[in-house]
Amino acid sequence: CEKLLNEFEIPQTKGVTVSGLPEAAKAAEELGFPLIIRPSYVLGGRAMEIIHTMPQLLSYTGWTAAAAGGRPILMDRYLPGIELEVDAVSDGENVLIAGIMEHIERAGVHSGDSMAVYPAPTLPVGVKNRIIAYTEKIGKALKIVGLFNIQFVLYEQQVYVLEVNPRASRTVPILSKVTGLKLVEVGTRLMLGETLTSLKLPKGLWPEPDFFTVKSPVFSFEKLSSVDTFLGPEMKSTGEVMGCDFVLGKALYKVLTAVYGKMPLNGNIFVSLSDNDKESALPLIRKFSSAGYHIMASGETLKYLKKEGLDSEAVELGINIANLRGMFKKGKVQLVLNTPTRGSSSERTGFKIRRAAVENRIPSF
Repeated sequence: CEKLLNEFEIPQTKGVTVSGLPEAAKAAEELGFPLIIRPSYVLGGRAMEIIHTMPQLLSYTGWTAAAAGGRPILMDRYLPGIELEVDAVSDGENVLIAGIMEHIERAGVHSGDSMAVYPAPTLPVGVKNRIIAYTEKIGKALKIVGLFNIQFVLYEQQVYVLEVNPRASRTVPILSKVTGLKLVEVGTRLMLGETLTSLKLPKGLWPEPDFFTVKSPVFSFEKLSSVDTFLGPEMKSTGEVMGCDFVLGKALYKVLTAVYGKMPLNGNIFVSLSDNDKESALPLIRKFSSAGYHIMASGETLKYLKKEGLDSEAVELGINIANLRGMFKKGKVQLVLNTPTRGSSSERTGFKIRRAAVENRIPSF
């Protein structure tokens, strides 16, 4: 696939395959951090991690299993851009693209755990045309017959291929319902020898509707007490829902209501952010404040918000966040906004905050 992409001058993230730590350390210096690292034989993002430093690379837990099985480790440059997903069908000669979906979370969150919007709300026309062209070239070159899925990342105005899957994806039911295009039936008929022409279907991008659809994952965190709710490359969702509306915000509200059972439009929001995310999260917190939410915070997050002139109430977490947990139980907090420091140990304060929010059915982002 790498050879094919190079032939068509289609960008892809740089990556290598390594067989041990010494080789990995050398590759990391050449590729540069951050990196996405994973065993070569897993599904669902199992044991996949985003690595930011050499010490993290050396402590990566996947080495033991890989060494025991004599299998390699894959290392790719991580690009923190906008992830885009395409579902398409091909008869081996022509390609029909059912839709381009834009993920809300930045790249690095497993596609099964990401919220995705169709049609892509922020995609420039030029970028959309590039994705269409890349999808058609790849489908034809690989002579795919039937359904296939491609995941891209948009980073600094460049479109990179993340992965090509010659199979149906989990977003096929969503796009089928929204577009009216019976993708499973079409894909099956193509595999049985029919063509897009014989099925009287066009090639290129299927016409986009004038409303938005949001796909949201559903989790079972309340039943899995030891699982961190923070999302990353390893898939954690157990289902999904969809919401449609002519206004993107309303479509998003519908899926969040389906996931959480309620979505308060005002009240108290507790904020706890890692140093890496404070600056980028500030505009969002200001929007919560202007929308009528009362901001609550502790520690370094509280200091940062006050320094930036954002009125915030100080919260004393207490031993093992006992005070905060009590506030959650009494209904004094309606939303939680939390981003973790590196690592998800159950002893970390952030882990306890996220778990307490889930156990008290408080929407946590």
